[in-house]
Amino acid sequence: MDVLEGLYNEIMSPQVSALNSVFKLVLSLVLGCMIGYERKRKGQMAGVRTFALISMGAAIAMILSMHVAEAYYVVGDPARIAAQVISGIGFLGAGAIIQMKGSVRGLTTAAGIWVSAAIGMVVGAGLYSLAVIATVCVLFVLSLLEVYEQKVNFAWATKVVRVELKGVIKSSQEYISVFEQCGMHVNDTYLKFDYSNDRTVANFVVLTRTRTDFSELFEKLRTLNDTLSITLTNEINN
Repeated sequence: MDVLEGLYNEIMSPQVSALNSVFKLVLSLVLGCMIGYERKRKGQMAGVRTFALISMGAAIAMILSMHVAEAYYVVGDPARIAAQVISGIGFLGAGAIIQMKGSVRGLTTAAGIWVSAAIGMVVGAGLYSLAVIATVCVLFVLSLLEVYEQKVNFAWATKVVRVELKGVIKSSQEYISVFEQCGMHVNDTYLKFDYSNDRTVANFVVLTRTRTDFSELFEKLRTLNDTLSITLTNEINN
């Protein structure tokens, strides 16, 4: 019993030691893996290994800051080493954001990388309860809130509906009216008149629900003019 109590006291001690440093690394590893597993389950590039390394690296930086302050009696801010984690982690977060065909992906993963580093720093500082609670909150946001968001369907997204038709249309207002009937808001309209081929390409930038069924919209748009094609995309293309 005395041995267990001694181990507990050393692990919880604010002083840096071999035992509590190993415990901090293991705990940061576990918490990082939990967040990384959730991201990998959603098909993101950054997964278990990435988040585990980020969390452990942040914990090591915090441990090093505390050790330098204790061992060498550093004058000034002992947390300046760990502080660089916050700025340095931005490079990894930027790398997780992908811009592809007009759409941006990876913002949530980038935020997860940042908070995973923060959790690692919290572990390194010895605030174990806060780190565990923070990890539970992160998993709640990434998992349960996403399920709720999909269930109530309150998320919005910007899409581009491209309509190619014969002839040159005189007004795009009739198309905008159809979008509004289907519960969509037209943010902008880009038209290309090809007089030599008697053709019009209209790009409508619309704000719509993320789980919208576009079948009804396409059927209504098709009947307005002599339509050649209707395409749903993320970029404007003439």
